[in-house]
Amino acid sequence: MNIGSTGGKGERLTADYMRRRGLTVIKRNYQCRYGEIDIIAESGEYIIFTEVKTRREDSLVSPAESVTASKRRRIILTAEDFLSKYETELQPRFDVAEVTVFRKPDGSDGYRLSYMENAF
Repeated sequence: MNIGSTGGKGERLTADYMRRRGLTVIKRNYQCRYGEIDIIAESGEYIIFTEVKTRREDSLVSPAESVTASKRRRIILTAEDFLSKYETELQPRFDVAEVTVFRKPDGSDGYRLSYMENAF
């Protein structure tokens, strides 16, 4: 993800949010032949695979709605690939972070984060 892009900003905001909640981010933008996982983190008993979706406020679909069944299958396959390379005793969990970009009164962009644990 291009760090300066809207999606990159959403991923940075989400990673910061996760760290503030006590999670340890262990990998960002993990890629394999099946797809990509935006953020992989650990917390207590879980290894957390997080999909970050960033959309403008006037988008036709919400960020979470854009995580389709097909996208969820690719995320699961990518998580299995990760776990085959980095063994862990932690329980996998799949979360979705919705980042909505809105226009502030001063004309700059604002960001609203909604984080869903166990999204699928």
